[in-house]
Amino acid sequence: MSLAAAPDPYVQDGPYAWFRLAISILLSTLGGAGMWAVVIVLPAVQADFGVDRADASLPYTATMLGFAAGNYILGRFADRFGIVPPVIASAFCLSAGFSLAAIAPDIWLFTLAQGVLIGLGTAATFGPLIADVSHWFVKRRGLAVGCVACGNYLAGVLWPSFIQWSLATADWRETYLMIAVICLVAMLPLSLILRRPPPENAMAAGTGPRSFGKHTSGLSPTALQILLVIAGLGCCVAMSMPQVHIVAYCVDLGYGVAPGADMIALMTGTGIISRLTSGYLADKIGGVKTLLAGAVLQCAALFLFIPFTGLTSLYLVSLVFGLAQGGIVPSYAVIVREYLPAREAGQRVGLVIMATILGMALGGWLSGWIYDLTASYEAAFINGIAWNFVTIAIMIFILFSGRPRTSTAAGR
Repeated sequence: MSLAAAPDPYVQDGPYAWFRLAISILLSTLGGAGMWAVVIVLPAVQADFGVDRADASLPYTATMLGFAAGNYILGRFADRFGIVPPVIASAFCLSAGFSLAAIAPDIWLFTLAQGVLIGLGTAATFGPLIADVSHWFVKRRGLAVGCVACGNYLAGVLWPSFIQWSLATADWRETYLMIAVICLVAMLPLSLILRRPPPENAMAAGTGPRSFGKHTSGLSPTALQILLVIAGLGCCVAMSMPQVHIVAYCVDLGYGVAPGADMIALMTGTGIISRLTSGYLADKIGGVKTLLAGAVLQCAALFLFIPFTGLTSLYLVSLVFGLAQGGIVPSYAVIVREYLPAREAGQRVGLVIMATILGMALGGWLSGWIYDLTASYEAAFINGIAWNFVTIAIMIFILFSGRPRTSTAAGR
C-alpha cells in the first residue's frame, strides 16, 4: 500500500510561511531602532553638541527622508535579488550608522549618519520586508502584512525602554554603540533564514496587462500607482496632525506635556490592534474596502478632536484615532498585491510607503504653519480632514473602477 505524499511545508500559507513571518517581525522590530533612537536621545544630543532645538531636530528629519527614499530604492533591489541582500545591507548600514553617529564630533556628521546610513538601513525592514512576506501568503495575506507592519510599532515600545535604561548608566554615545552591535549580531543570522525564494506561483502574473492579482482594474498600472501615491500622501498628511501636534495641543489647552505623551502612547498601542484587525479584515473584504473604512474612521476621529477638548474626551478620541489609523498604511501593500504585478511588489509597495512618510513630514510642518497663521489648531484639524477626503475619494474611485477576477479569466 502506497503512502500519501507529505504536504509541502514551503507552500503559501504553509508552516514555513508562518515561521518566516515570525522572523520578519523580529527583523522589523530590530531595524525599527533607527526610527526611535534619535527621538529618545535628542535632548542629550542637543546638550552635547551645544545647538538649538531646530538644529537638534535635523537628524530626525534626515532619518525620515532616508527612510522614505530607502523604501523605494531597496524595494526595487529586493524585486531583483530577493529580500536577503537588502536586509544584510540594512544590518551593516544600521551598525555603521549608529557607530559613526556615536563618534560624530558635530551635529552635521551626526545628521549625515542618521539620514544616509540609519534611515536607509531602517527602510529595508519595513516596505521591502512587507512586500516579501506578501508573496508567502494568499488566504492570510492581509493578516501577515499587518503583523510585519506591527514590528515598527513594537520597536517604538521596546527600543525607547532599552535606550532609557541604558542612558541611566551610560551616555548616548555608548548607547548608540550598543545598538550598533545588537543590530549587526542579531540581524545577520536572522536575514540568512530568509534565503529560500518565494514559491514560483507567487510570482505568476495575471492574464493581461491590467490583471495581476485577484482583482482587475480599468486603470493602467501606472495610473493606479499614481492614485495610490496621492492617497498615501493625503491620508498621512491627515494622520500627522494628532501624532505630531497632540502634545503641543494639550499644552495649549492647559493640560501639560504628560497627557499628550500618554495620548501618543495610546495611539501607538491601539495602532497595533488596528494593524492586526485591518489585516484580518483585508483577507475578508479586500484591501481597498479595508483602507476606505480606516480612512473614514480616521476622518471621523479628526472631526471629534475639534469639539471635544476635555482631558477625558481627548483620551477617548485618541483611542478611536489609533484604532482607525494603524491599519491604513499596511492596507496599501495589500492593494498593490491585489491589483499590480507580483514581481514589482517591492518597488511598488516601497513607492507608496515613501509617499506616506513624506505625507507625515509635510503634514507635521503644514499643521504648524497653519497654527502660526491662525493661533489655533482648529484650522489644522480641518486641513487634515480635507486631505483625508482626498484619500476617501480615491479609494471609492478604485473600488468602482475594478472588479474581482472571474474563475474563467483566471484560468486563461
